[in-house]
Amino acid sequence: MNAVVVAVIVMLVLSFARVHVIISLVLGAIVGGLLAGMGLTGTMESFTTGIANGASIALSYAMLGAFAVAIAHSGMPQAFAGWVIRRAGDPDAADPRRGRGVKWVLIGVLLVAGIMSQNLVPIHIAFIPLLVPPLLLVFNRFRVDRRLLACVMTFGLVTTYMYLPYGFGNVFLNEILLANIKEAGLDTAGVNVMTAMAIPALGMVVGLLTALLSYRRPRDYQDLPVAGQEAVDPEQPVSRYRIGVALLAIGLSLFIQIWADSLLLGALVGFAVFMAARVVRWGDADTVFNRGVTMMAMIGFIMISAQGFAQVMKDTGDVDKLVSQSANLFGGSQLLGSLVMLLVGLLVTMGIGSSFSTLPIITTIFVPLCATLGFSPLATVSIIGTAGALGDAGSPASDSTLGPTSGLNADGQHDHIRDTVLPTFLHYNIPLLLAGWVAAMVL
Repeated sequence: MNAVVVAVIVMLVLSFARVHVIISLVLGAIVGGLLAGMGLTGTMESFTTGIANGASIALSYAMLGAFAVAIAHSGMPQAFAGWVIRRAGDPDAADPRRGRGVKWVLIGVLLVAGIMSQNLVPIHIAFIPLLVPPLLLVFNRFRVDRRLLACVMTFGLVTTYMYLPYGFGNVFLNEILLANIKEAGLDTAGVNVMTAMAIPALGMVVGLLTALLSYRRPRDYQDLPVAGQEAVDPEQPVSRYRIGVALLAIGLSLFIQIWADSLLLGALVGFAVFMAARVVRWGDADTVFNRGVTMMAMIGFIMISAQGFAQVMKDTGDVDKLVSQSANLFGGSQLLGSLVMLLVGLLVTMGIGSSFSTLPIITTIFVPLCATLGFSPLATVSIIGTAGALGDAGSPASDSTLGPTSGLNADGQHDHIRDTVLPTFLHYNIPLLLAGWVAAMVL
């Protein structure tokens, strides 16, 4: 039995059985390592090596959490939420259309923010802990199902990079997908990557529309305290100076992050602006910082554990075996071959948690397989690109699911597995798999 398959299944079964994701990742890695003959000591050494690779990511998000709480401390998010509440009025009033309009505008804001975070302002999931927590009370007021919000944000995070070749999309489509396919021996000079990924992207659109229907019914949440934020009083004025400092800090943080390609440095500079402007006083800095770290700590630990799990999976050597052995199932059939390749991509990405890391693993084997089965270069790019993207939505260890959870669970009412992982897996992986299968047959 392939060690990677068993490890991923163990991890997913435990996660869906409500065993904590970190424990599920550790146990899954141990099972996979032992099955591959690495031994307990070798498995844990590999896991520790992976943890080291994930430490910088976790530190960056801890710093981002501190920055997010500093923004909340300034009062700007509460002022924005209060303005929204005043504009919306009472959703139970005689004319509810005004409230519904504001609700859909806010949902649209999350969608646009998710899309922009991949290209125009490439900050990935960094916008979520800044934008979502202060709006939770507003969404509670409109009884919005947070599973819908998770699906909306994940759509923006995933669909954008897998279709638009800008920002993170340029990295995924040009620097990783096409570059690895070319290195594997296929000439991609005449391939339009947007054409290749258009049908799979439409599958994601179908998933989003389905989610809008699935979670259209109202869902009630309690108005519980949000980390680092006070209750919103629509009539309470907020200092314009503090709001101005917050805007300056956000602007500088985004500039530094893009210029230096460092989320950690950008968040650190933003936090320093608040302290220099005395919006966060020296005596309160420790408290504000600790609240932010606490808010993002669980996400950071999951990211670290996911890196350890991914390292064990790579060190087993069974990822390559999985890809190679799947060729025996094709029987020369394009229909069956494309389906198996997509399923292998789904399994690998669900375990590793990163579509960007999956592509180099599967491309080396998939390119000659596609050539043997007679797929066109355009279809080959579509198959491999879709196989890499599959599993990013719906993986317990993916930042495309961890990010939405970090914002929606700021008041402790959003479960990572039941409210983010399962909804995004069902609404995106199934239509994406079918769309990728269709693309392989028609391109």
